[in-house]
This record gives sequence, C-alpha cells and structure tokens, in this order.
Amino acid sequence: MAKVTLAKIVAHCNRTLKPESFEDWPGAVNGLQVQNRGTVSRIAAAVDATPATIRKAIVAGADLLIVHHGLFWGVTHPWTGNRYKLLRLLLDNNVAVYSSHLPLDAHPRLGNNAQLCKALGIKSPQPFFTERDQAIGLRGTLDLTRAQLAKRLAKSTGTEPTVMPGGAARCRKIGVVTGGAGAEMKTAADEGVDTFITGEGPHWTFALAEDLGLNVFYGGHYATETFGVKALSGSLSKKFKLPWTFIDHPTGL
Repeated sequence: MAKVTLAKIVAHCNRTLKPESFEDWPGAVNGLQVQNRGTVSRIAAAVDATPATIRKAIVAGADLLIVHHGLFWGVTHPWTGNRYKLLRLLLDNNVAVYSSHLPLDAHPRLGNNAQLCKALGIKSPQPFFTERDQAIGLRGTLDLTRAQLAKRLAKSTGTEPTVMPGGAARCRKIGVVTGGAGAEMKTAADEGVDTFITGEGPHWTFALAEDLGLNVFYGGHYATETFGVKALSGSLSKKFKLPWTFIDHPTGL
C-alpha cells in the first residue's frame, strides 16, 4: 500500500489554498488541526469533523480526514467528557484532520463556489461578495426561469432548494456563496446580482428578499458545501496516488 508523508500533503494543501491570506471567522483554524503518526495511506473527505464522520473515516481505513468545518470554532478547552473521547478516537486510530473553511470556499478551481458554479453551468465566474475585504463568492450569468434554476440546483446538490421569489421571473445575474450567507443577502444585492444562491438563512430573510427585489435560493448549508472537500481530496488522490472516499453525513440543514 502506497504511503505519503503527512507533512508533504499538508504542505501541498497550504500552497494550494493559501490559508494565511484569509481572515476567517474568529476561532476558526485552517490547516492541520490534528496530526497522525506521520504518513497517509488513504484519504477521507467530509463536510464536518464530528464523532460520526470520524468513525466512518476509521471504518473506511483512512488516516487523513479532509473537512470544511473543522474541530475549532472558539474556546474548546478543557478536553474532558465528549471532547476527550473525540481526541482519543482520533489518536487511538491514527487519524489526522486537515480543515479548510473560507480558503476552500473561495478557491477559484477546487472551491465550493467554483464547483457549484461549474455544476450549474455558469461559465467563467468572477469574484463576488466582499466579506472582510476579501471576495468569498463567485458570480456569473445564466438565463433561466426560477423553476429551471431550482431544478438545476436540485440536480447539482441532491437537495430541493427553498426558493424566495423576490425578484424578476428570469434569473440572469447569479451570485453564489455556499454555506450560510442568507443573512448577508443585502451584500449580494448591492453588488448587482438579481439572483443569490447560498445554503441557508434565517426566517426574516424571506421578507428581506422581497424588499431587495432579489431571487434567493437556499440549497442547504451541507448540500452546497460537499463540493470543495470532494474536489480537494480528488486532487490529492491524483497527485499522490492515494485512494480517497467521501463520507456522506448530511445534516438536513
């Protein structure tokens, strides 16, 4: 069985994703979050690092788990109770965890937004949706009715979207920000799109979409963010000649 050093894979991921160039949410840690004994023979990819996805990765024989939502989002100590069990699960089974949040959203080829745009048929998308002085989404053009776009989005993600028909009957200027950007849809409207695709948002954003005259599609936070970890892991598999598997553990959100 082929093995590659963990350090070599991590270095390649960091060169590719450039996590140091992003200001992420406070507490988020991009990069290697947990190391293993030093080599990788099989990669698993999951949207979230949770006990369930880690156990599935172990069953799959993986010693590196690539995730979009990692283990750290704020204060995580002390490592007692369930946190202790999680750490022991990783260490006892020699599983490393590499996490990439905003850098994987924004990557122009492997990113969640780029991959979703590709699935939707949006050609040559451009940077979009400035957050913390950085563009984390993509925008492009299509010419579809809301129903046609909803059908295409459902086919791409495997999840029926929630559609808020606040704008024109046809969707032409499309902005994409995967995940949970619904509460910031005014940023999308201010940047001139007529249709905004994201994962989720709070109840009050339905009225906001109408007020802004914006078509909004909620495709599911989880469903819109399976793309990046798949693309990154597939790329690593090709480069390092290692097998990989996707751990599907949908949240329904």
